[in-house]
Amino acid sequence: MQESSIISSLNINDFEYHLPNERVAKFPKENRDESKLLIHQSKQIKEDQFKNIPDYLSPGSLLVLNNTRVVRARLLFRKPTGAIIEIFCLEPIEPTSEIQMAFQQKGQATWQCLVGNARRWKSEALAMEAASGSEIITLTAEQIEKHSGTFNIRFTWNDKLTFAEVLEATGKIPLPPYLHREAVDSDSKTYQTVYAKNDGSVAAPTAGLHFTESVFDSLKDKQIKISNLTLHVGAGTFRPVGQEGLVNHEMHTEQVLVSEKLLKDVLMHSGKVIAVGTTSVRTLESLYWFGVKLEDDNEASFIVSQFDPYKIRASASIGLEKSFNNIIDYMKRKGLDTLGGSTQLMIVPGYKFRVINGMVTNFHQPRSTLLLLISAWLGDEWLKVYNYAMDNDFRFLSYGDSCLFL
Repeated sequence: MQESSIISSLNINDFEYHLPNERVAKFPKENRDESKLLIHQSKQIKEDQFKNIPDYLSPGSLLVLNNTRVVRARLLFRKPTGAIIEIFCLEPIEPTSEIQMAFQQKGQATWQCLVGNARRWKSEALAMEAASGSEIITLTAEQIEKHSGTFNIRFTWNDKLTFAEVLEATGKIPLPPYLHREAVDSDSKTYQTVYAKNDGSVAAPTAGLHFTESVFDSLKDKQIKISNLTLHVGAGTFRPVGQEGLVNHEMHTEQVLVSEKLLKDVLMHSGKVIAVGTTSVRTLESLYWFGVKLEDDNEASFIVSQFDPYKIRASASIGLEKSFNNIIDYMKRKGLDTLGGSTQLMIVPGYKFRVINGMVTNFHQPRSTLLLLISAWLGDEWLKVYNYAMDNDFRFLSYGDSCLFL
C-alpha cells in the first residue's frame, strides 16, 4: 500500500482523547520500579508494578534499550537589564553536525537553538559564568543567523573544557513543556535512565525511567538478554500533529548509533524482541528499512525518511535476516564498529512491524505521532487501553506509569 492510501486516509482527530492536567505526573514515583505497569496481550488487560515485568517476559527474550543521555540543554542568560534570555540547544551545526562529536568540541561551536524572550535580545553577545571543578567557565552566546522559529547561535568558552562539560556546569535539565514547572535538583537524576551513556538527548526515553538495577538482576535471573542502541531524542518529539494533517506533518530528524552486536543480538536471540520505548521501536524498524535500501544500492547512506516504508516496494521480497545481514556486510566493508545515521520514520496505523514482537512504553499525548505508533501496534485497542488507564488511576506522560504491549 502506498503513502497516499495509508497516510491520507488517516484523520488525526481520531487520535484525540481527554487528558486532564491532574492526570499528568508532575514528579516520578519515589522508587522508579514501583510505578504501575499495564500489560496488554491478546486483547486482555491486567496491571501490576513495573518491578514485576520479568514475570511477563519469556526466557530468551531480548530487551532493546536506548542508552542516550539527556543533556542540560537549557541555558539561562541574564542581561545587564535583568531580562532573562533562555537558549535551548537543539542541534549542532559547526564544526560538526554529529552529536557525539559536537559534545566533545572545545572552545567554540555553533548550534541551532530555540530562544525564549528573543524580542529582548538584540545583537549584543550574552555571557554567563559558572564553576566546573577548579575551572571557572565564561560562556558567551552570539546570534549568527535567524530562521523561522530558530536561531543559529555561536557559543564560545574556555578551550580546556568540552561542550558537554560546559552544559553540565551551566545548563538546566530540559523538562517537557507539559509538566508546567521548573526543573529541581532531583530531576537531574530522575529524568535520566540508570543506564544512560551517550550524551545527546533533549528529552528522556521515558519508558526506560522505570528500570532499576534490581529489575535488571531479575531479568538476568529469568535469562532475558539486554542489548543497547542510541537514538538522541529531539524536541520535536513533543510536537502534536496539527490540523494540516499527517501528509503535511514533518517528523523531526533524530541521530542514531548502533553496533554490529545489536544487529547480531536481534538475529541470534531465541525469544521475542521487546523494544523499550518508542525511540527503540523507531530505531529498530528504521534499521530494517536501511537494510532494504542496501539491497538495491550497497553504498546507500543510513538516512530513513518519514514516508519510506510507504513508498519502497522491494520490502515485500526481503526478510529481517536479509536486511540486517545487508547492514552487517556494509559495516564490514566500511570498517565500522558503530553505524551512525538518521531517521524521520513515521509509524502509523497500517504499518507492518518487521523487527519487534512487543514494546514497553509510557502513555502519550493526544494527537501525537507517538500515539499513532501505539495505535499501529494495538489497532483500535489503543482507546480501550487508554480508557482503562484513565479509569484505574494510571499516571500519564514522561513521569507517569508504563505499559507492556505483547
